Amino acid sequence: MWHEYNPNPYGIRAGDCAVRAIVAVTGKKWEEVYMDLCVLGLKYGDWGSKNHIWGAYLRDLGYEREAVSNDSPEYYTVEKFAEDHPDGVYILAISGHVVALINGDWFDSWDSGQCIPVYYWRKKGEE
Repeated sequence: MWHEYNPNPYGIRAGDCAVRAIVAVTGKKWEEVYMDLCVLGLKYGDWGSKNHIWGAYLRDLGYEREAVSNDSPEYYTVEKFAEDHPDGVYILAISGHVVALINGDWFDSWDSGQCIPVYYWRKKGEE
């Protein structure tokens, strides 16, 4: 089930989806994650919203990346992923967007349930 979620202190709903998703799964403050990604982006010479930057950040926090299974149906949506993963904490990467999934519910500033995840992150050792 979708839950409207936007920790952005200015209520902005675009451009910071990676920050919002990381905040949702870690409980950190939006400002802290935003600054951490800015610093990491500076280190690598790219924007904090780029997949390889926020991915490196998650890796440093103990998350691992996995591809959505090839055994999944062709039209495998965020909503279907949520149904198949009723327990656990995930960050789903979809084309041009990032969404948090916690215990079968997705948290986002808009209902991204019909989007198709390409890969996902989860904390090492958590199923």
